[in-house]
Amino acid sequence: MKRLRSVFIMILATLVMGIVTCANASTIEEIMKRGELRVAVQAQGPPFSFIDKHGERTGSSVEFCKLMAEEMGVKVKFLDFDWDGLIPALLTGKADILAADMTPTLKRALKVSFTKPFVISTQVMYVKADSPYTTIEELNKPEITVAGLLGSAYTETAKRVLPKANLKMFKGGGNIAMSAVINGHADVSVVDESNYFALTSNYPPESFRVFPNKLSYDPLSFAVRPDDSHLLEWVNLFFDWIKADGRYEQNMNYWVNSTDWKKDH
Repeated sequence: MKRLRSVFIMILATLVMGIVTCANASTIEEIMKRGELRVAVQAQGPPFSFIDKHGERTGSSVEFCKLMAEEMGVKVKFLDFDWDGLIPALLTGKADILAADMTPTLKRALKVSFTKPFVISTQVMYVKADSPYTTIEELNKPEITVAGLLGSAYTETAKRVLPKANLKMFKGGGNIAMSAVINGHADVSVVDESNYFALTSNYPPESFRVFPNKLSYDPLSFAVRPDDSHLLEWVNLFFDWIKADGRYEQNMNYWVNSTDWKKDH
């Protein structure tokens, strides 16, 4: 009887271990089995992710993810979301990885796991070219309207720099806030400097004026679900490798440190 009980316990333990193993199958294993890396990207956020004049999805983060898929030996699928929909898309399993120009804030890190920063960004403030305002002090008043973006770190910077101004929230990417400023629905907005130069290419020359003040220096990271430690380690290792072989520098020099990409996209 005791022997039968021992055998039963061993069988039960084996079954439990099998169930746990299946439940804990890593996202990388799922990606390899599926043959596809699913990436949540911002709908329109040049130079990191956007649809170019040829109708193709491209940008710095997009090209990094294409390289990731190539190294994995799988296809890549990009899923477009507004800024405030990126983290929910990752957490609900619609995407395997979040690849955007996202700042790894402490609040966001309570929900997702961030990779090591792949670049450091600078936030700046801009107004219409013919705006009468020339200093931050002039804009820090209740009658001034600031265009903010839902879920964006730009909004937090605007609150900190212009605490007395009226913050008006918009849903979407940086192009939405820029449209609000050019159309007179807001007086000023905050954006990443590389985004600013990319977004202003959609408007006539000298439509906007950027303030010289550097409002912040923020790291930008990709993100995975909190339990995806294997994928997190792999992405960090991926960036180490491409920094060593020159592919990282090539991407940065083309997409972020210059506007060379505009003539092609």
